[in-house]
Amino acid sequence: MGISQYIKDIGRGKEGARSLGRAQAADLMGQILDQQVSDLELGAFCIAMRVKGETAEEMAGFLDATHARLNKVPAGQAPTVVLPSYNGARKLPVLTPLLALLLAREGAAVVVHGSATEDTRVSSQAVMAELGIGAAQACTTVQAGQVIFVPSGVLNAGLDRLLAVRRVVGLRNPGHSLVKQMNPCDGPALIVGSYTHPEYLQSMSATFALTGQHALLLRGTEGEPVADARRTPAMDVFKNGRAQRVQAQQEGPLGLVPDLPGTEAAATARYIEGVLQNLLPVPQPIALQVQHILREVNA
Repeated sequence: MGISQYIKDIGRGKEGARSLGRAQAADLMGQILDQQVSDLELGAFCIAMRVKGETAEEMAGFLDATHARLNKVPAGQAPTVVLPSYNGARKLPVLTPLLALLLAREGAAVVVHGSATEDTRVSSQAVMAELGIGAAQACTTVQAGQVIFVPSGVLNAGLDRLLAVRRVVGLRNPGHSLVKQMNPCDGPALIVGSYTHPEYLQSMSATFALTGQHALLLRGTEGEPVADARRTPAMDVFKNGRAQRVQAQQEGPLGLVPDLPGTEAAATARYIEGVLQNLLPVPQPIALQVQHILREVNA
C-alpha cells in the first residue's frame, strides 16, 4: 500500500499534522527499511517529519521496526558499549575513536557504527582507518578489549538509504535520531547517545524512558557521542525506564584547555595514539565519561 496514508497524517504542517501511534510508526519505518517506498515517498516522509518533529511514541515505533530488521552484532561475553558516530568533525577533532579505545583498554567490547552523512566533515571511520581499524564487512562478535566499526549499510541497507537523503535535501530526518538510540547488538548493550540541541535532550530522554533501554545520554561534541574535551557536559543514565543524572555540567570559565589537533584524520589519529601511549593526558571530560560508562556496564 505504500506510506501515503501516513504522509497524509504527518504532512499537514506543524500545526495540523497528527502524530502516529507506535504500531503505525513501526509499520511505516518497516516499509522504509524494507525499501518498499519510492524515492518521492521517502523524501516526502523526511520533509514532513522535519517540519512536524517526531514524538517519543513514534520514535519507539521506528526503533521497534529497526531492531526487528538489523543485521545484528552477535552477543559476546564482555560488557558491550555502543557508540553511534554519524556527525563527524566540523570545528573540533572527532574523538569518538579515542573514547572507544580507552573503553577497550579497560576490557569493554566496543561497537562503533556510523556513516559519513556530510562530505565536508571528517568521520570516525576515516580516523579509525588511520589507526588500523577497518570497517567490518559483516557483523561479527566483538571481544573484550576490542573495537569494531560497522557501517550503517552493513546493519541495514534501507537504513543507509534513509540516512543518505540528507545528502540530497541537506536536512536531518528521523533516521539521524534513530541511529543514535538503537541497539545494533544481539544482546544487552549500553548505548551512548548524544544530542546537539536542547529539544533533542527532551525527545531522546523521553524515548529512552519509554523503551526502557540502557543508555548514557550527553551533549556530545558536535553531535558525536564523546564529551567535549574542553568542558564536561551533564550526563544522564537510563535503565528500565528510569533516568538518573550521574554527572553535573561544568560551570564557569574553562580551566586548562587541552592542546587538541586539527580536524584532519591523520592528525587526530596521531593525537589519539599519543594519549593511548601516555605521552599526552586524557582530557578530563572524556576520562569522566569513561568512568561513568564502565560503572554502568560492570554494574
